[in-house]
Amino acid sequence: MQLHKLTPTELLKAIGIGIGTALLLSAVMVPALRLGISPLPKPLGLAFAETVLGSPLPLPIGLLFHVAYVTAWSVLYVALFRHALTLVNALLLGLFLWLLVLFVFFPIVGWGVLGLAITPKLILASLVPHLLFAVFLWCLSRIGFRKTRSAAFERG
Repeated sequence: MQLHKLTPTELLKAIGIGIGTALLLSAVMVPALRLGISPLPKPLGLAFAETVLGSPLPLPIGLLFHVAYVTAWSVLYVALFRHALTLVNALLLGLFLWLLVLFVFFPIVGWGVLGLAITPKLILASLVPHLLFAVFLWCLSRIGFRKTRSAAFERG
C-alpha cells in the first residue's frame, strides 16, 4: 500500500468528499441521538473534544472535531486508494475506524473498552455509523473522481 501524491485539484476534491461525508453522517447521527435511537450518551466527537479541552462544550464544537476527523480519514482513503476507490476499500477503512473507536476513543472519553462502561449496545451502535461512513465515502468518491468520457478516450 502506497500513498498516491494527489494533485491540488484531487486534494481539494478529497477534502470536499470528507466534509460531505461528515455532514451526511451528522445528518443521520444527530437526530438519532436527539430522538433516543442511539444509545451513545453524547456524540463521540463532542465527548472527545470535551476530554481534550477539559470542559463542557456546545455541540457545534464536537461537530467540528467530527468533520476534521472524517475529512482527514477521507483524504487518506483517496491518497491510499486513488486508483481503487472501491466499496470494499471504503468498508475496510470503516471497519478499521470502528475498531479504533472501540479500543482507543471509547476508553479515552471514559466509556471503557468497547463502550462497556456505558452499555454493550455501543458496540453495534458504533458500527452503524462506520458502515454509513464507508457507503457515503465510496459514493461521494465515485462522484468526485468519476472518469469523464473524454479522459477515457484520451488514454486510448
